[in-house]
Amino acid sequence: MPFVRASVPDRFSDAQVARISEAIHASMVETFDVPADDRFQVISRHRPGDLVCSPSFLGISHSADVVLVQITCSEGRTLETKRALFKALARSIARDGAVAPSDVIVNLVEVRKENWSFGDGLAQYAA
Repeated sequence: MPFVRASVPDRFSDAQVARISEAIHASMVETFDVPADDRFQVISRHRPGDLVCSPSFLGISHSADVVLVQITCSEGRTLETKRALFKALARSIARDGAVAPSDVIVNLVEVRKENWSFGDGLAQYAA
C-alpha cells in the first residue's frame, strides 16, 4: 500500500490534478507491482510562496510548476525498480501535459510492513 502525498501549485485545474493523480497511480502499477485497486493519495494545492523549490539543483532547472511527490511504501524494492518508478512518474506526468519531466520531484519513504493498518485497527501485514 503506497501512500502518496503530492503538492502542486494552486493554479492547477481540477483536470490537471486528476491527470497527475492518475499518472502517479499508473506509474506505481506499472513499475512497483501495486494492485490497481491499491490507491491512497492526498493531493494538496499550494499558493505562491507556500511551495518552495530551488530554481536549479544538480544541474536540473525547475519552474514554478513543480510537483513534489512523496510516496511512503513498504521497504524491499530494488534500486532498479525505484529508478523505473522515477522515470515512469516523470514521463507519465509530462505526457499528460501537467508539467515538464524536470518539474517532477519524488521522495520515497520506506517503512516496515508492520507499520501499516488498512482499517479496523489491525496491522494486517504484521507477522
